[in-house]
Amino acid sequence: MALSLRRQFGTRLKAIRLERELTQEQFSELVGISVDFLSLIERGVNAPSFETLEQIGKRLELQVRDLFDFRKARAGSGPMK
Repeated sequence: MALSLRRQFGTRLKAIRLERELTQEQFSELVGISVDFLSLIERGVNAPSFETLEQIGKRLELQVRDLFDFRKARAGSGPMK
C-alpha cells in the first residue's frame, strides 16, 4: 500500500534534516515552527501550511517542489549544512 502524501513528505523532510545534521530543535528554530509541530509533520500526522512550506524551502535553499520529490535517493540537495 502506498504511503500517504503527508507521510511521504514527512519522511522526506526528516531525511533532509538528518542529512544536514540538524536536530529537530535546530531545524524548527531555523524555520520558525515548534519542535512539536515539526515532529507531527515528520510523522505524517500534520501537514505544513503554504507559508511554512515557503519558509522551509527558503531556509533550506531548495525549491518547494524539491521537498515533494520523493524519488530522490539522497534527501539533501542544497548548499546549506
